[in-house]
Amino acid sequence: MTTIIFIHPDDRTERVEAENDASVMLAALTHGVDGIIAECGGNAVCATCHVYVDEAWAGKLEPVSDDEDALLDGTASERLPNSRLSCQIKVTPALDGLVVRLPERQS
Repeated sequence: MTTIIFIHPDDRTERVEAENDASVMLAALTHGVDGIIAECGGNAVCATCHVYVDEAWAGKLEPVSDDEDALLDGTASERLPNSRLSCQIKVTPALDGLVVRLPERQS
C-alpha cells in the first residue's frame, strides 16, 4: 500500500492508503475523498479529477501525455504548471507520501 495525501482547498488534509497499480483518482474515490468527481470513471475524457501535484513530487511522475495535456486546458479551476489528472497518475511504491492539492471546483 502507498500513502497518498490529499489537501483540500480549506487546507484540511486527508491521508489514504492506495493500492499499487491503481490510479490516484481511484484511491480518492475508494476512500470517499471529496473534490474528485471523476465523471468519466478514469477514461481521461472529462478532466473532473484535476489535482495540483506538490512541487516536490512533480518530477517523480510520468510525463503528461498529449491527451492529458489537451484535457488540462479545459479544467474548471485554473490550470497551473503542476496540474495533472489524477486518473493518469499510477500509484507505485515510489510515490509513497505523494501530496496533491484539490482545486476549488471540478465542474
